[in-house]
Amino acid sequence: MFIAMNRFKVHKGSEGDFEQVWLSRETHLEDVPGFITFHLLKGPEREDHVLYASHSVWRSQRDFEAWTRSEAFRKAHARAGEGKPLYQGHPEFEGFTPLQEVRSRDAAA
Repeated sequence: MFIAMNRFKVHKGSEGDFEQVWLSRETHLEDVPGFITFHLLKGPEREDHVLYASHSVWRSQRDFEAWTRSEAFRKAHARAGEGKPLYQGHPEFEGFTPLQEVRSRDAAA
């Protein structure tokens, strides 16, 4: 398993526009080999920004990297630079290989 995350420092007052861009876009992920799940997360508010993160889970790092070179990736990111700047700097990418997973007994049922 591989977890890919991008963190965005969204300018105060731009949260609605940022969310609209993400929630209205076609991700092209559903049929990508190795893709498991995606979440858009809203985090804490700071003095000059609100933290957001995109969080995707993949079968392997190789599957994630193949997606970044795919037509589906290009389609999903085709409009990424349009419009006014909504966040500070570039997104901060973080990739993780899980070492442990603990599940609720209820989740297994």
